[in-house]
Amino acid sequence: MERDMLFPDYIFESSWEVCNKVGGIYTVLSTRARTLQNKMRDHIIFIGPDCWGEKSCSYFAEDKSLFCDWKTQSMEDGIKVKIGRWNVPGNPITILVDFSIYFDDKDAIYSKLWELYGVDSLHAYGDYDEASMFSYAAAKVVESFYNYNINKSAKVIYHGNEWMTGLGLLYINHRLPQIATVFTTHATSIGRSIAGNNKPLYDYLFAYNGDLMSVELNMQSKHSIEKQTAKYVDCFTTVSDITANECNELLDKPVDFVLPNGFENDFVPKPASFVRKRKEARKCLLSVANALMGTDLDDETLIISTSGRYEFRNKGIDVYIEAMNRLLRDKTLKKNIVAFIEVPGWIGEPRQDIIERLNSGKKFDTPLEVPAITHWLNNMSHDNVLEMLKHLDMQNRKDDIVKLIFLPCYLTGNDGVLNKTYYDLVLGNDLCVFPSYYEPWGYTPLEAIAFKVPCITTDLSGFGLWVNGEKGSHCEIEDGVKVIHRTDYNYSEVADVIKDTVAKFSNFSTYEINKSRRNAEILSKQALWNVFIEHYYKAYDFALRKAEKRTNFLDFN
Repeated sequence: MERDMLFPDYIFESSWEVCNKVGGIYTVLSTRARTLQNKMRDHIIFIGPDCWGEKSCSYFAEDKSLFCDWKTQSMEDGIKVKIGRWNVPGNPITILVDFSIYFDDKDAIYSKLWELYGVDSLHAYGDYDEASMFSYAAAKVVESFYNYNINKSAKVIYHGNEWMTGLGLLYINHRLPQIATVFTTHATSIGRSIAGNNKPLYDYLFAYNGDLMSVELNMQSKHSIEKQTAKYVDCFTTVSDITANECNELLDKPVDFVLPNGFENDFVPKPASFVRKRKEARKCLLSVANALMGTDLDDETLIISTSGRYEFRNKGIDVYIEAMNRLLRDKTLKKNIVAFIEVPGWIGEPRQDIIERLNSGKKFDTPLEVPAITHWLNNMSHDNVLEMLKHLDMQNRKDDIVKLIFLPCYLTGNDGVLNKTYYDLVLGNDLCVFPSYYEPWGYTPLEAIAFKVPCITTDLSGFGLWVNGEKGSHCEIEDGVKVIHRTDYNYSEVADVIKDTVAKFSNFSTYEINKSRRNAEILSKQALWNVFIEHYYKAYDFALRKAEKRTNFLDFN
């Protein structure tokens, strides 16, 4: 007979990316919010950093009517917060906390952390202090709110995401043992660093010692807080099987649950407007391409893209460029291709010469200077994308059947050139390519297929592994997703497979294209939060039972 699962009365969830759109975790939390809000009715409370001060945050709407009495109490406790709602589907209650006030006490906080949990903060640098003080502030918020507002018999979860929340999780573990703690690493700090430093990760994973590697890569403090948090929380989780293996080998702690990243598809246009928005997106992308390069590419052009963080090797941007270069000489390719790289670089300003051409409404037959980039960068001579294009002599010549354009800006709708959001542009693609070397999950391919855009990815991404698992074998582009086998050393093979897949797709009939697009959409619906949320419920149950057992023991003694 199965036991009834325990479910929390309250969940507090903290992340640096709550109301702070800087990476993929924002998407994970913001899309999951509605599912939890529907289930818990304002008993799910997100905690994020107040990075805004007196400036307004477009992702957050302050509501001064919420928890007025507690806010007064929190101020007396020295805690400074803004309370409101996150501007995402579900509009969950959100608390933004000012963490700057704790910097004066950081040495004492770190000393206590070492004393209780052996966390090494001596080698901290960069964003370690900022993240840790936020984490401490978030925990103080939970402690104050719990003591003031919540019945002591209530079942409470505190869920932290990434190493940046580790200090707070350990604080709660020590100060409020009746609260169950859940820690999710979306990518281990040391694993990402190994991959980012061009070291082979996967073939040697079994042989790497996380502690020793952290010294070699100057990652001691981040690695230490992550490792100790994983060890002491009630439930340690990650987002994919590939990262679970990484945790086991580098953090010396097996995960308790894998929590795959789902999404909500509210942002996908309904059928009535989908065709119109797709046409608008294609027109926008082709207009920018033609203005930049002095070409006359029409709607028969195959539009492809890669996007995400600017991690040149980890995200496979290097192998994507290499594949496009090889396509230039592929005799089976029958269509013009314009391939976009949509990753945020060190942007200077939008190019005025492109803007002038776009505003003129005229056609041009000569390229602009540097016809491969839409915005000027502050580091034009040292940018990885531009350097590789120069090395490969990819100049976007008029007769080149494949042309590559770098969009080095956040596509938020106000970049100055395209002035459309990422979601308003992605559906204009025919294919998306995400050939990641290091990708714990992979939100961008999931978003692509939700917009009926077939994509190419690898089995070194959590998403790629999940797709293969759904099919029971390696997926092909006909299935909506092509999953390429990738290793530490088969870079050239991956480039060739991307090239061959794009060329193959370019020769698809209308029926074959529509079938691939339909299969992509069907696959995406298997990753909705109403499916994946059950994994979280199991993790909550696991953590609550540990906390319950601990609390009963403490009461007994």
